[in-house]
Amino acid sequence: MERNRSDENIFVPRRPSGAAVMQGDVTDALTRAFFEEWARVGYAALSLERVAKNAGAGKAALYRRWPSKVAMASDLLSKVGLTLTELPDRGSLEADLLAFLHSLRRVLRHRIIRRVVLDLHAETGREPALKAAILPFQEARRNRAKTLIDRAVARGEVPATVDRETAADFMVSALYWRLAVIGGHSDGRHLETIARMAAAAISVA
Repeated sequence: MERNRSDENIFVPRRPSGAAVMQGDVTDALTRAFFEEWARVGYAALSLERVAKNAGAGKAALYRRWPSKVAMASDLLSKVGLTLTELPDRGSLEADLLAFLHSLRRVLRHRIIRRVVLDLHAETGREPALKAAILPFQEARRNRAKTLIDRAVARGEVPATVDRETAADFMVSALYWRLAVIGGHSDGRHLETIARMAAAAISVA
């Protein structure tokens, strides 16, 4: 499987610059072990004791940082690098969409994210704290999509009356289904097809 080197560090939490932190290497090891265990057994069966063991850390080190499983999940989901890169204006809606899809694909095809994301959506209905934790990422993605639509409206490619919420859903649904739901493959040609079809559909919405 093709892998971006930066994907290896996607689950390393971002720390505030200048802030005092507890042994960063231990926190990083616990973070990786947490998401690896989540991907392996699912959130419901995830054991913090096993996470600590797999990270080569003691349970006390883990509980000093997070008092519970939901606290650990909520904190780490809000900090890890599940973000999409900034997208400069590429001159057309189709070109902007293609760049957006490349950025989204980098996140969704990560070997752990594919499993965690599906399980996470199932668990948010049972654990409100998890739903709250992923809202920043979801809102950032939607805002990024709406920015592309605003650009297209300004260029005259898309009517100003376009339903931005539905258009944002349309932009990502095909790629999400292919990678996260059915575990399929998405190459450059597939992204180009999605971008072309999505741009055509949004332009007449």
